[in-house]
Amino acid sequence: MITIKNLNFSYSKTRPLFKDMDLQLMEGHIYGLLGKNGAGKSTLLKNIAGLVYPVSGTIEVLQQNPCKRDPSLLQEISFIPEEFYLPAVKSEKFVKANAIFYPKFDHRYFKELIEEFEIPVQQKLADMSYGQKKKYIISFGLASNTKIIIMDEPTNGLDIPSKVQFRKIMASAISEERCVIISTHQVRDLENLIDAVILLDDNRVALNAPVYMITDRICFKKVRELDDHVLYAEPALGGYNTLQKNTMNEDSKLDLEILFNAVLQKKELITNLLTITENVEPA
Repeated sequence: MITIKNLNFSYSKTRPLFKDMDLQLMEGHIYGLLGKNGAGKSTLLKNIAGLVYPVSGTIEVLQQNPCKRDPSLLQEISFIPEEFYLPAVKSEKFVKANAIFYPKFDHRYFKELIEEFEIPVQQKLADMSYGQKKKYIISFGLASNTKIIIMDEPTNGLDIPSKVQFRKIMASAISEERCVIISTHQVRDLENLIDAVILLDDNRVALNAPVYMITDRICFKKVRELDDHVLYAEPALGGYNTLQKNTMNEDSKLDLEILFNAVLQKKELITNLLTITENVEPA
C-alpha cells in the first residue's frame, strides 16, 4: 500500500534527516510510529502525504507518487496533523465546504463520532477548546472513509476519558482495506491499539515489526534481581522492568516504552532478534 525506497530528505544541506530510508506498509494494520524528538516522524508522514518532497528516492502510495498531488490519490488520504486550524464557522458549514473532496465521506458515521466524543457542534469551531477541536478533526478524518489515515500526535490535548474514546473508535475503524499510521510521543496511549511498530533512529528505520512477532521473540517482565537473561533493564519500584529473549515462549504484554529505550541503547542486539522477512503478515 505504501512503499518507500532509498528515501533521502533534508531541510538543509548540512543536516540530512533521512538517508536511503526503506519502508513498506501494508493495508489492514495500525502502525505506531515512534522516534526521538527530531527523528523525523512528522516529516515522514508529510512525505507520505505529499506535503513535502524527497531529495531523492521514491515513494509510492496506492501505486501513485504523492508528490504529484493527484486528486484521485488525495481523496484516499486523511492527514490529521499535530497543529491545525479550524475556522470560525459551525460544523455544518465546514462539512459542506470540505466533505466534497472525499467522495466516500460518511455523514452518518461523522454524526456518530461527534456524539461519541461529545463535541458541542452548536459552537463555532474556532471557539471550541483545543481538545474539542482535536476530537472534531479526528472525527472528520475518520468519516472521510479514506484508505490511508495518517495521524500526528492525535492524543495530544485529550483528557483521559477522551483517550479511552479515541482508542475505542480507532479499534473499530481499522479494516482490511485501510492502513493507519499514528505518530506519538505518548507511547502508553498506543500499546493496546497498534499491531505493528515503526521506530526511527539515525536517519533510517531502526525497527519495523508486527506486535505479535515482538512479543513472540521478546518477553517483557518485572524482576527483583538482574541475571544473564536480561537484555535491557530499567529500575522500577521493587525491582526492574526488563526486556529478555523469550526462550520459554512466555506470554507478556508489549511495553512500548521499554522497547523504545532498548532499541535506542542496544539497537543491533534488539533488532537482530526481530529481523523478519519482507511482507510477513500476522498469523
